[in-house]
Amino acid sequence: MEITEAKIKLMPSRSDRLQAFCTITIDNDFVIRDIKIIEGAKGAFVAMPSRKLTDKCPKCGGKNHLRARHCNECGAKLDENRATKDKRGRAKLHADIAHPINSACRERIQSKIIEAYQEEVARSKEPGYVPAQFEEDEEEEFEETAAPASVAEEPDEPPQTPPPAEHLQAQADEEARKELEEINKELEELKKEQQAEESKKEDDFTSGIL
Repeated sequence: MEITEAKIKLMPSRSDRLQAFCTITIDNDFVIRDIKIIEGAKGAFVAMPSRKLTDKCPKCGGKNHLRARHCNECGAKLDENRATKDKRGRAKLHADIAHPINSACRERIQSKIIEAYQEEVARSKEPGYVPAQFEEDEEEEFEETAAPASVAEEPDEPPQTPPPAEHLQAQADEEARKELEEINKELEELKKEQQAEESKKEDDFTSGIL
């Protein structure tokens, strides 16, 4: 396996631990997007892409994030602790989209991405720097302009009556807070996993010497 391209999109403000996003191409044939580059205690490391898990509202069947307190469609109250838990008692809120299945592959991917990230950081300090353009950015721009409201297709079913405005605002505020908490927890777990891997490598190296 060869990583034939690694494109880096730096965050506008890198004061937080999330430093950049990366898109890689493998063997000029396969693309993986939304890889995160995170600043840990011992330097930058890579987090593979994941998606939020959802479930359906028991009242209307609408999809909601597992931390949602009210349904996005009908406003019905939901149990915010309904997510299943892993062996360590942590709520399972995300699922991996793509990831390496052994440490050797992970090390190759991470080394290539970190190298590209460091080069992009160096370029960003040069006069006239232009950030990399990702294909998904172009797709989002196209989607926003492709179907004006005046020519949008009529829905197959009439829209449901929206929940009260105060419920929507409270839900949006709460979901934003919960999402921020989950991101911070995810970053902490990724940092712990990285530290555990480094500790294991050190133990293996010491055992080899002895």
